[in-house]
Amino acid sequence: MANNIYFEIQADDVNRAADFYVKIFGWELIQAPQVPIPYIWVNTGSTMGGILQRPVAAPAPGQGTNAFVCSFEVADFDAAAAKILGAGGIVALPKFGVPKICWQGYFLDTEGNTFGIFQPDENAG
Repeated sequence: MANNIYFEIQADDVNRAADFYVKIFGWELIQAPQVPIPYIWVNTGSTMGGILQRPVAAPAPGQGTNAFVCSFEVADFDAAAAKILGAGGIVALPKFGVPKICWQGYFLDTEGNTFGIFQPDENAG
């Protein structure tokens, strides 16, 4: 059985969220006019996903994550973190080392969604 991944990011403002992720990761976006809600397909280059209109209200700030959190690999953690902050993101959990694996951190996007970035590094930790 294949373990293909298709991710979805919920947003109050689909276009604002799309703009945020393009600024950081340079993803290719494709409008999906045949879908009955605001929806944009995402091609990361290795994985497919989507950004869709949030179907219900998000948890209030400070209530924690009520979702499946995705982390995205980056070549340079600090450069990616600077792009995230410059695009309106917020640090949720600062950079930390996972010993002998990677540098990891978590952020909130412009829609209040939690996501992570990680930089593989066997010297981390």
